[in-house]
Amino acid sequence: MSHRNLTLIPLAAAVVLATVTACGTDDKAASSTSSPATSAAAPAGLSCGGAGIDEQAQIKYRTEALIKAPLSTIWKLQTDVENWPAWQQPVESNKRLDQGELRDGSQFQWRTPVPASATTPATTLVITSTVHQIQPESCIRWSGPAVGDGLRIDNGVHIWNFIQQGDSVLVRTEENWSGSQVEADVATSTAFLSAGLEAWLKDLKAAAEAHS
Repeated sequence: MSHRNLTLIPLAAAVVLATVTACGTDDKAASSTSSPATSAAAPAGLSCGGAGIDEQAQIKYRTEALIKAPLSTIWKLQTDVENWPAWQQPVESNKRLDQGELRDGSQFQWRTPVPASATTPATTLVITSTVHQIQPESCIRWSGPAVGDGLRIDNGVHIWNFIQQGDSVLVRTEENWSGSQVEADVATSTAFLSAGLEAWLKDLKAAAEAHS
């Protein structure tokens, strides 16, 4: 698996867990204060149904992209979670734990393989996400843990906002992580979270615009 693939899944960027001990805390210049989600100049956090991420979390990041595609196309790609593997290479599988349209309370479980590192064995990370708020073609918020042998993110809260702008859609996303492993090196964890969100948006943009 390439270095890029290891950073494609925001909640499942388990390589950050493997590098926390190896990298130490020397790279403090890359702290979460440099991300859009925590900048003093940044606007208020994203929300869906009045709820946002954990603003007290040490690890958080926000980013956005303008996608020239119909809102309906973008929304379907993002909420048809079982088809994520078709446009996100690192998603090995994704299954719904309920049926019907994605809604408040829906759960899905996705998997991504992680290679061995100097401090952790090769494993498969299993992420169980629960939808807490969803407003059709407007926003979605879910959360859940990512767990593998020797790798763990206790919880991640992830929000997506979709805003029509002419013939394009402004897609905004924000996420936080919590857990002792990732919080052992906030700078490194934030760097991997940011890389994951940027890559996810890039893939969503490419898939949506290819369908237009």
